[in-house]
Amino acid sequence: MLFSKRTGYWQDVKPTGMFADFRMVWKQAGNNRWRIAAVSAACTFAIFYMMMGQEGSAPHPPPKVTWISTLPEGRSDAEILKENIANQKAKEELAREQARRDKDVREIYKTLGRWSGMDVDKIAREADAEEAAEKKAQLEKVGKVKVPEGAVVPTMPDEPADSASPDSAQP
Repeated sequence: MLFSKRTGYWQDVKPTGMFADFRMVWKQAGNNRWRIAAVSAACTFAIFYMMMGQEGSAPHPPPKVTWISTLPEGRSDAEILKENIANQKAKEELAREQARRDKDVREIYKTLGRWSGMDVDKIAREADAEEAAEKKAQLEKVGKVKVPEGAVVPTMPDEPADSASPDSAQP
């Protein structure tokens, strides 16, 4: 009873008329009706088979932006700069502390090596020479800065201007 009343587009659709029309066309085809049905089915299958091989996709939806909510929204540039400087100082202090600890560990190993009868000074020199050779090989691998003709290499305020000229940067 729910679908007994048709509204909108479906009120003009009558499936009984559709079936009657199909029966009339089927009878008019005579002896060729099965051939016509087979050709029609083959054409339909071929079209859908070709469409299956094609790939189509809609444009991707834009990404959703999630703002960092741990920082206050109304920070001024001066507050941001102050916080960045404080973070940089904390980072440098942590690096100094780590370097101090590394130095203490090396001293402990040197003391242990001396007690074991090793020539720790010779080992340290060899290690320093090997490290310097690796650093030199890395620098040679990276190479010098290649600057296009007429370009200027930016310099730091405390760096002499002639040391970073484009002529000295090219190999």
